[in-house]
Amino acid sequence: MLEQTDPIDRISPLPAEIGSPQGKLVYLALETSGGATVADLHRTLNMRKLSILSVLASLSGRGLIEQTDAEYVLAN
Repeated sequence: MLEQTDPIDRISPLPAEIGSPQGKLVYLALETSGGATVADLHRTLNMRKLSILSVLASLSGRGLIEQTDAEYVLAN
């Protein structure tokens, strides 16, 4: 019999201030990957780069992520 694991234990709750589905998707991608470039997010999420940049600017403006060189990571 397969042992069941609770996926809730592996991912932290999303910040309440992220309202858009795209914002949640990008935030989760950064959380699970530990950081990513715009090109990485484009390949992984199949989103337009302009949309990704807009979401990243919004998340950054809320203090939820930060940019280190070309990579975006969750803020501490």
